[in-house]
Amino acid sequence: MQRTDIRNLVIIAHVDHGKTTLVDSLLRQSGQFRDSQLQQDCILDSNELERERGITILAKNIAIPYQGVKINLIDTPGHADFGGEVERVIRMADGALVLVDAAEGPLPQTRFVLSKALECGLQLIVVVNKIDRSDARPHEVLDETLELLLELGAAEYLDDLPHLFAS
Repeated sequence: MQRTDIRNLVIIAHVDHGKTTLVDSLLRQSGQFRDSQLQQDCILDSNELERERGITILAKNIAIPYQGVKINLIDTPGHADFGGEVERVIRMADGALVLVDAAEGPLPQTRFVLSKALECGLQLIVVVNKIDRSDARPHEVLDETLELLLELGAAEYLDDLPHLFAS
């Protein structure tokens, strides 16, 4: 029997589409930390190499309480070189936030991580991110993401797929 008070939600995307920034923002909004504890960006990227290169290498999670449910948000690597780490974490998740840059649209790593999430039967929420960019085209990117789902054989998701726009 699956617990209803805990949800594991993986954040997946192509590199530089904003996963770590989203996690930072959610942590700030959650009210779990004092301002003095949130002075740096990339809060979960504690590994020295991650900070030096500006990318997530190891998946990390943070728990955020929401309406009586503990949501374990898992930030994953976006670079193809760390695909094994992403696959490992996806197998532990109940759902996925699929982040797509509002200007760049779905890229190769988006396809890879999305296909893995579909293989595991995860519930999806599409987040079209960085809509404040001057070259953003959020509705087109959402359509491109839906087309990608069709290409991956996931037409059943299209009728009621939740989506958000974020900056």
